[in-house]
Amino acid sequence: MRVGILGPLQVAGCEVGGARVRALLVRLALDPGRVVTADRLIDDLWPDEPPAHPMAALQSLVSRARREAPGLITSHPAGYVLDVPPDEVDAWAFERLVRAGDVHGALALWRGAALADAYELPFAAAPAARLEELRLTTLATRIATDLTAGDLTADGGAAAEARPDLVAELEELVAAHPLREPFHALLIRALAMRGRRAEALDVFERMRAALADELGVDPGLELREAHLEALKDAEPKTNLPARLTSFVGRSEDISRLNGLLGRARLVTLVGPGGAGKTRLAVEAAANLKVPDGVWLVELAAATDVRAAVEGVLRATDLTRALRGTAPLIVLDNCEHLIEDAAKIARWLLSEIGGLRILATSREPLDIPGETLHQVLPLPEEEAAELFMDRAAAARPALQLRREEAARICRELDGIPLAIELTAARLRTMPVSVLVEQLGDRLAFRGGRTSEPRHRTLRAVIDWSWNLLSERERDLLRGLTVFSGGATYEAISQVCGGELDLLSSLVDKSLIQISGDRYTMLETIRQYAAADLPELRLAHARYYTELAETAEPHLRTGDQLTWLTVLDAERGNLDAALRHTDDPLRLILPRFWPWIMRGRQREILQQAEAVLRRVGDVPPPGRELAHGICRVVTGAEPTQAVLESDHPAALNSWAMGAMSGGAPPADVVDLTDRAAERLRDHPDLWTRSAALLAAGIVRFEYGTVAGAEDLLKPAVEGLRVTGDRWGQWAGLFWLSLAAENRGDFAAAVALAEEPERLAAELTGPDTPMGVMTFPLRVGQLKGRAGDHAGAAAALEQAWAAAVRSEDRAIVARVMHARAELARRTGRPEEAARLLEAALGLDVELPAQARAFMYVELARVREPREPLRRALELMVTCSDSTARATVLEGVAEHMEPVVAAELLGAARALRGIGESADPHVNELAAKCRAALGEDGYRAASERGSTMPNPERYALRPLSSP
Repeated sequence: MRVGILGPLQVAGCEVGGARVRALLVRLALDPGRVVTADRLIDDLWPDEPPAHPMAALQSLVSRARREAPGLITSHPAGYVLDVPPDEVDAWAFERLVRAGDVHGALALWRGAALADAYELPFAAAPAARLEELRLTTLATRIATDLTAGDLTADGGAAAEARPDLVAELEELVAAHPLREPFHALLIRALAMRGRRAEALDVFERMRAALADELGVDPGLELREAHLEALKDAEPKTNLPARLTSFVGRSEDISRLNGLLGRARLVTLVGPGGAGKTRLAVEAAANLKVPDGVWLVELAAATDVRAAVEGVLRATDLTRALRGTAPLIVLDNCEHLIEDAAKIARWLLSEIGGLRILATSREPLDIPGETLHQVLPLPEEEAAELFMDRAAAARPALQLRREEAARICRELDGIPLAIELTAARLRTMPVSVLVEQLGDRLAFRGGRTSEPRHRTLRAVIDWSWNLLSERERDLLRGLTVFSGGATYEAISQVCGGELDLLSSLVDKSLIQISGDRYTMLETIRQYAAADLPELRLAHARYYTELAETAEPHLRTGDQLTWLTVLDAERGNLDAALRHTDDPLRLILPRFWPWIMRGRQREILQQAEAVLRRVGDVPPPGRELAHGICRVVTGAEPTQAVLESDHPAALNSWAMGAMSGGAPPADVVDLTDRAAERLRDHPDLWTRSAALLAAGIVRFEYGTVAGAEDLLKPAVEGLRVTGDRWGQWAGLFWLSLAAENRGDFAAAVALAEEPERLAAELTGPDTPMGVMTFPLRVGQLKGRAGDHAGAAAALEQAWAAAVRSEDRAIVARVMHARAELARRTGRPEEAARLLEAALGLDVELPAQARAFMYVELARVREPREPLRRALELMVTCSDSTARATVLEGVAEHMEPVVAAELLGAARALRGIGESADPHVNELAAKCRAALGEDGYRAASERGSTMPNPERYALRPLSSP
């Protein structure tokens, strides 16, 4: 750092003397690289009594500063500039590091009280207080990270070993800040982790009493949650399966894994198939204390690791969902996706500092930081114990001697899966026959005296395989073409499998029943797999026909039923698309369900893969599917797409942005023409869907005007057809349109109706979160004047946001609650909520953050929040969001500028006069100040401004 103000003034390579000179450099360092006017400097440096000749005094002071710190200060006609990049001033670097998540690096920059050399001058009070507040918040984040980093053991010991001084540090902070709840919450958690629960509870009681006595308030959510965790051992979040059988042996493996996961971020279990890697990983993960959750991601039926992780975490933005947390993810069965698994693991570990990954694979992921744990066959004693346990479950009355069990396990190399399969056979044969069968089936590998390393899992499965009839073997081979299981109907159609044969395979533990589906262990599937081109084509034909059958039903009242079917068959549909000899036929009916489920990335990847296979020229009859694939990858729509009434063609404007580009420049014209072309189409759904697409595009990319005229008949038509997804989309955009007009009562009514539809439609990957509906309804009710209804809706939204632990949703709800607090006469509460929301370490869209700054300007000094809001909107393409910000800025401007901004906002909204009473009240004030003609002239000027945000920024720049 060239200049340090986080403590006594520090200038690299210089000794600066004189209190006034140091204060001058501190003041300039608050705005590095920007002109600070001479008048401002005089006011700031001589606040009480300026010198007789202030300009001369300032010039003299600058001259002294230049002598003592050469090369730092440059002159400007209006004032002076500290000529260094912001990152060379420690206060600016501190804020950048905080935003980047490097809390340790940020805190290392502090050397004492901020702006210490100007502490008594009024100009330093606000920035010093803000920097100190940010330091304390960052300090709390750093301590929380340090607490979590060592918290991956069953008893919390690793946390204490990692940072034994955390409790002492927190006790000092609590003493220094007796009413700051986050430090108390962290102290409670740190004490509880070290087994000092009574002390933790005492901290809470003291804080609760202090809050009541000093402020008359109850403890906040963070403090209450820490208290609850101290009262009882909280169950960690997890999707780990419950035990179905006992876990036998592996105590040394479990102990070693506990230690490894306390200090390594990636641990991979490697070993042969059937060695028990998955079971060991699940057992080890279940024994750990991981407050942010343990998540099992099963990759056996997956084709995309990232998609599988997103599906388990129910997140489409993994870095946003995981940032600031310290979960454990178990990536199971990586071997068939080893490159993809390695890439995703490295990316996640690089982005999420607190994340740990426990992987299972037949080979290492081979990325930096990986620690391997070899999963070996069970020792003889443990193997025999496992065999006896499973034999008792298969045949409870059987009397089995331990010596017999040990002999069988030696022949099976102690491999757990082989032991489980063999023990299951005791249900149908005596031990003596089993031993005889086992010996005979292993003889072809070299006999009973072969070296143990030669007895692999394949030998065990060979034995099981040879016990099957030829018809059973044929069926088991055929079942390997399915991915993720299959229904009986699919198996009978593809493989010709009879129900008796399926039941026999279930009875022999080679396949399982899960709900209405037959599933197979991946190890068995890999063993039995063969080159079956005819069956693969039959499989592809079956699922192509299933997709074609399902697609029309997705436009009817049977939509939910068929979406469930397609979700269950996702693995098979993907496999069929890879193996079919007609990929364009299959991909066409899949586009619409992909759109409904919000799977944009999958649409792009599959379209690209299909185009690589079929080339640039489509086969006859497949022009439409080929054209849509090209649109998805960024090409212009072909004539086949433009003239089609297929659902995917009607929404090709949206899919065109999936390759990273923007919709076509003439997208409004394209969708308008499609709606007009299909106006007399015989199918009601098609007519309505065309209107829906045109209405959405008109609102999002057009002049907004006329969108409602398209959306209303679209919703009515879709209601008749039973299409819940279409109704949800239409009502959502109608609500936005009503809000755009300022008709908040109508917007409320329209926003409440889609909640039921979204709840019915919510699937594993759908982006429509139910929790977003009470948030939106709460905001709209507050603006419509229904404050009680708004409070109730926002309470529901807050509870859902807290449960989800999605910080973006939490920030949005805090913004909505702040707005309601301001509307009900509680400006200080509103300011606290907004500052807390803006201080959360979370990525938010520019619109959301700009709205927060506009709201903050209503309850705090407005200049800086308004400037930030406008800067966020300068390059924003969301016209209604820009209008909202301009209206908020207009509240703080002189009448002429306010009228101009209101005119610009109306033009962006595509409306005449707004129905928003607040906007109309502001317009009335402008009319009163300017007269009707003056107001109209200013408004018209604003409506033609190319960039009203830049215009509005001028009066907010430094004087």
